[in-house]
This record gives sequence, C-alpha cells and structure tokens, in this order.
Amino acid sequence: MRLRRSAVALMAVLGLALVSACNNSSDNEGSGDKDSQGLQKVSYLTSFNTFGREAYAYVALEKGYFKDAGFDVTISPGSGTVDVMKLVAGGQADYGIGDFTAFAITLGKQKLPVTTVGMIHQRSLAAIVSLEGYGITKPEDLIGKRIGDQPGSTNTVMFPVYAKAAGIPADKTQFIPSPPAGLPNLLAAGKVQGIGQFVVGIPLVEKAAKKKAVVLPYGDKLPDLYGNAIITRSDLAKDHPDQVKKFTGALLKGLQDTIDDPAAAAEILKKYVPQTDVGVATKELELMKPYVKPDGFNEPLGAVDPTRVQKILTTLDQAGAIEPAGTIKPADVVTIDLAPKG
Repeated sequence: MRLRRSAVALMAVLGLALVSACNNSSDNEGSGDKDSQGLQKVSYLTSFNTFGREAYAYVALEKGYFKDAGFDVTISPGSGTVDVMKLVAGGQADYGIGDFTAFAITLGKQKLPVTTVGMIHQRSLAAIVSLEGYGITKPEDLIGKRIGDQPGSTNTVMFPVYAKAAGIPADKTQFIPSPPAGLPNLLAAGKVQGIGQFVVGIPLVEKAAKKKAVVLPYGDKLPDLYGNAIITRSDLAKDHPDQVKKFTGALLKGLQDTIDDPAAAAEILKKYVPQTDVGVATKELELMKPYVKPDGFNEPLGAVDPTRVQKILTTLDQAGAIEPAGTIKPADVVTIDLAPKG
C-alpha cells in the first residue's frame, strides 16, 4: 500500500529539490527509489499475515509517521520469521518483523545478511494453542499430537528449544504444514490437536472454534526470550544507519499509539485490511500490551539488552539449537547501536 501521492506541481518541485539535496548530502540514505514527493520508497513485511497484532505498522502509515520520517512505505503480509529473513536478505523487502529466537536459530543454520535493530516484544509471544477437550493441558500432552503450523514459523523453529526446556522429546510431536490464515479453522475442525500461535491469537482461535482455548506459552519455560524484532539487511544497517533509526522510530511511534488505544488501532487495520474483525483485533492488541511493555520495564519501546541477548544465545547453545555451539555472537544477531536507548 502506498501513501497517497500529491498531484500538486509545487510538491513535485519540492520533491525534486529534496532528492537533489539528499543526493548531494554526505548522508545519502538511498536504498531504493524516491517518489514524487522525495520520500524514500521502503518495503515492509509483517511477521505473520495481517492479524490484529500487526496493526502498529498500519497505524504508523495512517498517522503519517512514516511520511514524516521521509518514507513511502509498502506493507505486505509476511509468512513467518524464516521467510521474512530470506526476503529481506534477498532485497525483496527492506524491513520485516520476525521472532528474535527463531532469527538466531536460523542464522546458526544459514548465513543470511540480516540483522535486528530493535524489539517489538520484550517477552516471547510464541505458544502452542489447543482447545478444551483435545487432551492437551501441559507440555507432556504434546507427545504424539499433531500440531498445525506454517513451515519456518516461529513456533515450529523454536519448538525443539521449548521441548528441551519442558523435558519432552521434540521428535514425538508432529508438525503439519498449514497456511497461517487457516490455522484456527484447522484446529476448530479437529484435524490437528494444536496449532503454533502467538498468545495474542487466543481471541481469533476461540471465535473460530466456539470453545475455550488452552495455551502453552513458550515463555513459561523460557522466560528470558524476546518476542518479535525489527529485521533489516546488514548492509542497510551499516551503510545507512540514520535511515534505519528513522524508520524504526516511526514504526515504534505506531506501536506506542497501538498499545495506548487498541480499539482505534484495530479500526485503522480494518481500513487497510477490510476482512479484519475489529473486536478480535482489539482483544489481540489488549493481550499484546504487557508483552510490549511488561511491568517494571522502564526503557524506551524497542530497547535491547546485550546481556540478555547473550543469555538467550547461551540457552540456544545448551539446547543444541545452534551448532556448533558458540558460533553465533550477539553482534551477529543484533546491531545494538541502532536499537532505541533511554
């Protein structure tokens, strides 16, 4: 989706002047083309479809935060952390959202030119979600069960780490490849006993199933994990740090407004994604707020603690999620200098 372009001639002239000024600046921020208003064209991927939890990007778009920062942003739905990483690495998107732990695990398996520059969630939202009567009430119940999820999604990639922390064999749970949008209905139909889902997805699941959800949050066993992080290409972070900071700042303004007024954010999401159920999206965002800004969290939104990053990597090493152990360092997964600071 593009910001509306002005047809006024004066704006075009000013846009050309701005392009000229930027091109002559020592801080040229170009990673792509500019529109008629001199705005940098930027592509952005959500983490997972266009559920309510993704509303903050549309809020930043609707309220002009991206435009004020100098960007003409196109938002497209992502399909899981691994896919988002690959698309950003390949230049099909400039920025994206993905789970930080899944990001680190993936980089341990394949070297992609991507980095993270801030955290959307200070706590992990990853979970296995089931329904009452499906025989799942605790981690041990996952043994022998079928779990629907998008291949490469956060929940699938992280499951072995969760399983180890929970003391269950990861290979005794079968993951069934399923598209994101169909997961709640797949669960409701009883074709699987659980689905990979964020904890904020409970309202959507319960609406589809007309039953009470049962949730096994990964964070219960792995409390130090971050949730979603802002992803960009390594070269963009290195060569155009000011652009990255401005984009991140605009996105986080949208995030702040979203947790301040979830209902208004859900209405904005519906404007851009007409199939949005405003009631469900509002409930998702209300559930998301304590993950964005937990009790006792006094840092700016998006902040990253390098000590905590190292602790997460150590946990992944001990779980055998990164092989050989110790090959991934904090600097490999996050550009600390670009993360928001108090």
